[in-house]
Amino acid sequence: MDFTILKLTIEDSLAIVTINRPQALNALNTRFFNEMDAMVGKISGMPEVKVMIITGEGKAFVAGADIAEMVDKNEQEGSDFSRLGQNTFRSLEKMEIPVIAAINGFALGGGLELAMACDFRIASTKAKFGQPEVNLGLIPGYAGTQRLPRLVGLADALFLLMTAGMIGAEDALRIGLVQKVVEPEVLIEETKKIAQTIASKGPSAVKLIKFVVRQGMMMDFEQGCELEAVNFGSLFGKGSEGETGMKAFLNKEQAKWG
Repeated sequence: MDFTILKLTIEDSLAIVTINRPQALNALNTRFFNEMDAMVGKISGMPEVKVMIITGEGKAFVAGADIAEMVDKNEQEGSDFSRLGQNTFRSLEKMEIPVIAAINGFALGGGLELAMACDFRIASTKAKFGQPEVNLGLIPGYAGTQRLPRLVGLADALFLLMTAGMIGAEDALRIGLVQKVVEPEVLIEETKKIAQTIASKGPSAVKLIKFVVRQGMMMDFEQGCELEAVNFGSLFGKGSEGETGMKAFLNKEQAKWG
């Protein structure tokens, strides 16, 4: 499809996706969800890409959903719009490769829900975070009620959801919502450095870490351990990635991944 909201840049093994609707603070609408679905499929079909980065153009990462599109919806249409966003963000979350949010500014409502669907988050010192839906008499619709407590714990999640309070990058770091805070002018470069570090590791091992960790969080401990054991074993054997990495280590060489 033609991308009018999302811009894609490929740099070596990195795919950088920029949400480019700054006049609306990158607000999420149906067109965005359709484009993101298509972008996930496009990048998933690029074997050379090992890490995906998502960021926003202008002063917002994403400042929320497009209220003008939502205001006249009936009950069924509201539920359908929620499921549309949930399905898109779930597809993003289920990508084999790591996905990093580079949060340049406001990440509010649907914007924070998008960031939480990524594997982890790097924030500018100017970034602001919140779930302000209760100000509109609404609740989050794109799995924010589910991902936020899983990331920051029950009490901090309920506090943010019920008060609609906005927090800065340092508080987001303190509660575990983001993993690193950097100055605005180096946000993309610092995020790319982290992505390039990940891209230099065993590619199958990186994908399996994402798969086993995310699947394991939906299992009990014993099931998760068995999932780990099976996937640990899958990296052994003649010609395997594990053999390549272990032999390189023993020979004091840099591993050359296939």
